[in-house]
Amino acid sequence: MQRAACRAAFAIALPLLARGVAAQAVNWQATDGGIAQALSAEPGDAARGRAIVASRQVGLCLLCHTGPFPEERFQGNLAPPLDGAGKRYTAAQLRLRIADSRRINPESLMPPYHHTGGLMQVGRAFAGQPVLTAQQVEDVVAYLVTLQ
Repeated sequence: MQRAACRAAFAIALPLLARGVAAQAVNWQATDGGIAQALSAEPGDAARGRAIVASRQVGLCLLCHTGPFPEERFQGNLAPPLDGAGKRYTAAQLRLRIADSRRINPESLMPPYHHTGGLMQVGRAFAGQPVLTAQQVEDVVAYLVTLQ
């Protein structure tokens, strides 16, 4: 039942996630369970990444995850907590999980934030556009690696 509820929530939320993002997904290759190469030329910014993760309009991460966000009420419990993500995973592993967690687990509830292939029922205005830009992915990775 929780899986169905989460899928329904994402069906509603994905158009909101993609709103305002006018970028194409960067081509990336996953090897050894991660994406070793950064997706953007500019290094990720942890402060911007924290804002994306905590945002109910941009990342929507707290819909399913909990994390060190005392100011945010109503955090999810369907996915692993974000606390300690930087201890559990490398930056390359986190980058892949954000870009397209289906590469690790095809049954993942987490939407692909920087991959547009294999999606169904995407609104015409959002077709071919990633949810997060390459820079936003790098910002989120920069933040998550700080969570030791």
